[in-house]
Amino acid sequence: MSKTKAGIINVTGYAGVDLARLLYRHPSVELVSVTGRSAAGKKLAEVFPHLSEIDLTIEAELGKVDIVFSAMPHKESAEEIMPLVKQGIKVVDISADFRLKEAEKYPEWYGFTHPAPELLGKAVYGLPELYRSQVASAQLVANPGCYSTSAILALAPVAKEGLIESGIIVDSKSGVSGAGRTLSMPTHFSEANEDVAAYALGGHRHLPEIIQEVGRLRPGWSPSITFVPHLIPMTRGILSTCYCQLAGGGAKDEKEIRQLYQDFYRDEPFVRVVDAPPHTKHTSGNNLCLLYPVLDPKTGRLIVISCLDNLVKGAAGQAIQNMNLMLGLPETDGLETISVYP
Repeated sequence: MSKTKAGIINVTGYAGVDLARLLYRHPSVELVSVTGRSAAGKKLAEVFPHLSEIDLTIEAELGKVDIVFSAMPHKESAEEIMPLVKQGIKVVDISADFRLKEAEKYPEWYGFTHPAPELLGKAVYGLPELYRSQVASAQLVANPGCYSTSAILALAPVAKEGLIESGIIVDSKSGVSGAGRTLSMPTHFSEANEDVAAYALGGHRHLPEIIQEVGRLRPGWSPSITFVPHLIPMTRGILSTCYCQLAGGGAKDEKEIRQLYQDFYRDEPFVRVVDAPPHTKHTSGNNLCLLYPVLDPKTGRLIVISCLDNLVKGAAGQAIQNMNLMLGLPETDGLETISVYP
C-alpha cells in the first residue's frame, strides 16, 4: 500500500524540524518534500545532522504532495497556503493565520490585514479533543498555539459545564524554543540563562485565541482572561497554572471536579489527568498534555496545572495528530513515544 506523500514548508524552524523528526517513522505517511529559503539546495542532514537518516534536499519550492504542513511565519503562511487550498491539497497550518475567526482581529494582534478572510470560516481549529469530527473532514486545519493548547485543555471541562466565573488567570512558563530560531537578544544564552522574566503584559498574541475557544465552549459566554507568559531557561516545555473562581462562590467537592476532568478526557489518547503536579520533563519529546486540577482549601479557588512540550503537543505533534484525523488514520500513528528523561 502506497504511503501518503507529505511536505513541509519552512522545515528550518523548530516546528518544521520537529515535524520532520516525527514524520520519519510514521507508518503510513512519507515525507517527500521540504522547503527552506535560507537553506535551499542543502541536504536536510547537512543543516540538521540529527536527521541524517532522512535523505532529502531542502528546496525553494514544494514538490508534488498530498498533504502540506506550513511552518511559515505569520502572514507569509496564509500567502503560501491560498494556492494550495485552491488546488484541493490538504493543509495543516502551524502559524496563527487561520486560528482566529474574525478577520479584524489580525491587524490588532498580528499587525496585518488578512489576505484570505474567506478561508477563516472554512478553517477548522485543530484541537482534536474539542473538534475531532470537524478536523477529520477538513481541508484546512489551523494548528493551535502552544500556550493556547495548554490553557484551553486546562479550562475546557469546567468552562463547558459552567462551573467557573469569567475572571480567569492563566500564568504560563515556556522554554526558549518557543521564541523560534530567529536570533534575538532575550534568547541569547547569557541573557536567558539563570533568569526568569514575564513578557507581553500588554497582551500576548495567543490571548484572543484562548478567549475565542474557551468562550465557544459555552455559547453566549464571553470570559475575561488575564494571560501572563514567562520565559524560563530551558529548551522545551510549557507549564501553565490556571486560576478560576468557581461559579456561585460555593466550594465544590475536589473529587467531583477531578472526576469531571477524568470523564471529559477519558477517551483522549494524549491528555492525562495525573495524580500529582506534573513536571515539564514528563512531557519532553512526547505529544501528551498532563493536567492536575486541585481546589485551594482556603479560597475555594480552582487551580489547574497544565503541562506539555511546546514543540510537540504545542506544535508538530499536534499537527501530525490532526493530519492523522484528516487522512482517516489511527490518531496515535507516529506519536506513540515516551518522554526523554532526564
